[in-house]
Amino acid sequence: MSPELLLAVVNATDQVPSVAIELGRVFADAGHELALVGGPVRDAFLGRASNDLDFATSATPDETLALLARWGDAHWDIGKAFGTIGAQKRLPGGDVVVEVTTYRTDQYDPASRKPVVAFGDTLDGDLSRRDFTVNAMAIRLPSLTFVDPFGGLEDLGKKLLRTPIEPQKSFDDDPLRMMRAARFASQLGFRVEGETYEAIEAMADRLDIVSAERIQAELTKLLCGAHPREGLEILVESGLADQMLPELPALRLEIDEHHHHKDVYEHSLTVLDQAIAQETGPDGPVPGPDLVLRLASLLHDCGKPATRKFEPGGGVSFHAHDYVGSKIVAKRLRALKYEKQVVKDVARLVELHLRFHGYGDGAWTDSAVRRYVTDAGPLLERLHRLTRADCTTRNKRKADRLWNQYGELIARIDALRAQEEIDAIRPDLDGNAIMQILGIGPGREVGMAYKHLLALRMEHGPLDEQAAIEELRRWWAAHTSQA
Repeated sequence: MSPELLLAVVNATDQVPSVAIELGRVFADAGHELALVGGPVRDAFLGRASNDLDFATSATPDETLALLARWGDAHWDIGKAFGTIGAQKRLPGGDVVVEVTTYRTDQYDPASRKPVVAFGDTLDGDLSRRDFTVNAMAIRLPSLTFVDPFGGLEDLGKKLLRTPIEPQKSFDDDPLRMMRAARFASQLGFRVEGETYEAIEAMADRLDIVSAERIQAELTKLLCGAHPREGLEILVESGLADQMLPELPALRLEIDEHHHHKDVYEHSLTVLDQAIAQETGPDGPVPGPDLVLRLASLLHDCGKPATRKFEPGGGVSFHAHDYVGSKIVAKRLRALKYEKQVVKDVARLVELHLRFHGYGDGAWTDSAVRRYVTDAGPLLERLHRLTRADCTTRNKRKADRLWNQYGELIARIDALRAQEEIDAIRPDLDGNAIMQILGIGPGREVGMAYKHLLALRMEHGPLDEQAAIEELRRWWAAHTSQA
């Protein structure tokens, strides 16, 4: 080992929490091996804080359960079938949660989504079943002995993702590992080693046997990483996206000498980058990473392939791609088992992302501004960022004009908000007042009157009570005369 790598090992072992060393003594005193494994070890070398403490042990699940029950203040065995026991210990600096898993040598049925768990008896064997060499390093406890049978530390220095065993066997055992390669490229900025990448390309269709829930979890982690573009490019170029997010590679619309138009795929990645740049800190209106904003930015043009039309003279149009795209993205996110609110919010942003166009011609009245705010609702701050990010033109004059126009719109929104509580626009009379004034009971006509007053509120702004009553009676007289 080179002096540089040796120094890295010393520094990493120095970062092992004392509570981990203490737990190692507990297992050693009982005659069992214990090692800190996976992400916490990798992150220690990267100088990254890790909230997880994952251990591997020679102890059986029952033996581990007995040890953790005595050591911790709480414990659970929900993962016992897979050899994993969890525990929590209260410490002066805060609670510590650990997970301890018996050495494993997973065996997979090629046609099944679930592994057949087989327990092993060596740490090296356990590390061989992990996804990449950078996650196949361990620190034995309590001795702080560094274990790296597959060269993970060297790969870590090269920022390289490589499987501990033959990539074909690794991905055949668990196809989701192919998506993890893209996810780690996003989270850590790593590249995939050549043979490993070739295996992903050759085996991308194996992703079909993986559950939607597991795929969604990996996609979410990828999108919320520090370098999502890198991960997404791996998904698309390897063919993985064809299996789980086909709307993304579909954006690579062909461009020929007769029908020149913007590369929608590259445009979408740029919009994602620009939207991320507008996310805020934890106290801002859109704290990053914001999954809804990132999904909407990436897929805002997913309706273009379905609506593309070649116009006379070589032009290309995508009429109603915002509306069509909102339906497409909702269907895809539901298939990926995203929660209902995420699906609803992303689809709504896709539907609204073109609403701003036309503002620059000066035709927007205060009523139009009110409707823009009301239609966006709680998504307004995200819509601001998506709309501005959607400007990827290289024409600086045009880009500056669009940015300034949207700034003017935001200023108008702020001015109206100060005057009218625009974020919660309601009619000037509520349902109870409508029934009392008109002398009617609950029913369809109350709803009709409410919508009429809401439309007046949107068009003209707030009315005083007497003016609202007069407008209500005028509407009622016209309505009853037509009945």
